[in-house]
Amino acid sequence: MRITLVGPAHPYKGGGARHTTELAHRLARRGHDVLIESWRAQYPALLYPGRQTIDVPEGEPFPNTRHELAWYRPDGWWRAGRAAGHRGPGALTVLTVFSPVQVPAYLGVLAGVGRRTRTVALCHNVVPHEPGPADATLMRALLRRVDGVLTHSPDQESLARGLARGADTRVLMAEIPPHLPETGGPPPAHPAEARRHHLLFFGIVRPYKGVDVLLRALARGAPPTVRLTVAGEFWGGSGDLRALAADLGIADRVEFREGYVPAGELAELFAAADAVVLPYRSATATQNVWLAHAHGVPVVATRAGTLPDHVRDGADGLLCAPDDAADLARALAEFYAEGVAERLRGGVRPVDPEPYWDPYVDALTAPVRPIG
Repeated sequence: MRITLVGPAHPYKGGGARHTTELAHRLARRGHDVLIESWRAQYPALLYPGRQTIDVPEGEPFPNTRHELAWYRPDGWWRAGRAAGHRGPGALTVLTVFSPVQVPAYLGVLAGVGRRTRTVALCHNVVPHEPGPADATLMRALLRRVDGVLTHSPDQESLARGLARGADTRVLMAEIPPHLPETGGPPPAHPAEARRHHLLFFGIVRPYKGVDVLLRALARGAPPTVRLTVAGEFWGGSGDLRALAADLGIADRVEFREGYVPAGELAELFAAADAVVLPYRSATATQNVWLAHAHGVPVVATRAGTLPDHVRDGADGLLCAPDDAADLARALAEFYAEGVAERLRGGVRPVDPEPYWDPYVDALTAPVRPIG
């Protein structure tokens, strides 16, 4: 099958680019003829305040990748769709959706495609965790124009079905597979009994990630010798969280490491942590449990989204209620009880990606309508 993936690839950074690239490799290994239509300008700086690109790839780039799309060039959207449509009636065009901001560009791509190929919206998020007033309207317009939608959780599947209601759109769900960055080899070896007295939050810092809840829980639940590093890009800056840490009396126990963390620095970052804490208020899917486990680190997480599917409570991590500082404090106190941290670290196993990728690729390439 001839497949066009419209989505980010290197030099764009982060999980979205890694997912698009790994998916292209997986499809090509199955014998498909794959092209990535990537971006040379994906978002206006005003809408994405962080760093958008990196110099060093975090995995093997996909060779058949073009970088012609720009958010400010509607003619380029149409041309990319036209090129995808010309790949023939047996072809498939996949639009990787991260934000409703992309919808105008993707509607332009679909206008170029016409009805010459099957089209699928691969939705990393159907609507944002912190939605704006126009987000549902934009996504409804997109999901009603494509032949199929692939989502990553039952909640997202239900949301997509609601937005696409009344259209001849097939909505499927498949759990997003592991697509971890290359971090330069296996994690450093450490004695199982070693205590670092150090917790780590890793990832983009946004309100739905619940870092404020973690700060409150740290102040009341973790031993006073335990420190926390919050590492990642801060949307809106770190001022409010720094002020909260000061108000809670834990400013000297919290390090705010602002900015994107390159893959080459991850092994050292994770090696310094007793546990990764993911205090999400809401979630669809995240790679950070698997990333922590790849480095031998247990995870304390909320029961949000797919997090409880990846953390085995009491075996390789602990679970707590979302948006509940008291319950997270209870989990941190339990983690630092005698022998618990060591036992959980001993239960950590790296994820095997293969059982996730086969059904995912099957769902993406499942026929959604005949082309004639």
